[in-house]
Amino acid sequence: MFSSQVRGQRSSGSPSLRHSIKAGVCDMGIGAGVESMSKRKQGGDAGDLNPDNFKYEKARDCIIPMGITSENVAERFGVTRETQDKFAAISQQRACAATEGGLFQDEIVPVKTKIVDKDGNEREITVTKDDGVRQGTTKEKLARLPPAFKKGGSTTAGNSSQVSDGAAAVLVARRSKASELGLPVFGVIRSYAVVGVPPDVMGIGPAYAIPEALKKAGLSVDDIDVFEVNEAFASQAVYSVDKLGIPWEKVNPNGGAIALGHPLGCTGSRQIATLLNELRRRGKRAYGVVSMCIGTGMGAAAVIEYPGPQA
Repeated sequence: MFSSQVRGQRSSGSPSLRHSIKAGVCDMGIGAGVESMSKRKQGGDAGDLNPDNFKYEKARDCIIPMGITSENVAERFGVTRETQDKFAAISQQRACAATEGGLFQDEIVPVKTKIVDKDGNEREITVTKDDGVRQGTTKEKLARLPPAFKKGGSTTAGNSSQVSDGAAAVLVARRSKASELGLPVFGVIRSYAVVGVPPDVMGIGPAYAIPEALKKAGLSVDDIDVFEVNEAFASQAVYSVDKLGIPWEKVNPNGGAIALGHPLGCTGSRQIATLLNELRRRGKRAYGVVSMCIGTGMGAAAVIEYPGPQA
């Protein structure tokens, strides 16, 4: 038994475990991530940086606040405020429908915690659903929100992912080990890719990582049943999806990070869990893609196959 810790700005846990298994370091392991964004300092404070970082354009671009990278994407590639709000509203509406339909029950672990209610009394509650999902969200309501990062900008609190806390875990194993232990196989990782992009528009990463992962798997966009594309911001999600010609109905059918939240270290494993459960509900062999942008200028994507119901 061994353990290791990696940090790759949202995309490191499960892929590093996959590589360890392929390299023969281990036969099985758990890729897990956790983030408590409510406890960390917000506002883009990068800490005590070497002043030399600000002398070089590429290094300087790596520490641009994420909200500004979203504005850069919207401006550079013509993603309008109206389109961003429309995409964000759809994310919320789908997440509401999925929550009400109990679609997240198989992937959410109930957690007991204590809160102080409005009367000042401490009481224990059990959290069974994500609390960022907002009933009744429409693009018209989102259009009333002011820009969050730049005067005259188009990125708002409503069309961005939320400050949220969360944890997720995925069990990854060599097929022979899973068979030896009698474990059901919910999905097979067919390919994985990471591609670099300009750091000042880091959000476009999925538009370049997804084609590379599909190429490695010998598949096309049309072969994929479900795309889980992380919604760090609506601007970058819209750009990536539209550039690749992916129908919106195939993207985040149960909502994405705009509604569910984006605890950075947790998101990759959360996406895999959501994708596998959605593919399983299809009741037949199917393919899915998980993808996300990565801070400092990268995109990551993986192709996952659901083998179909097992006897």
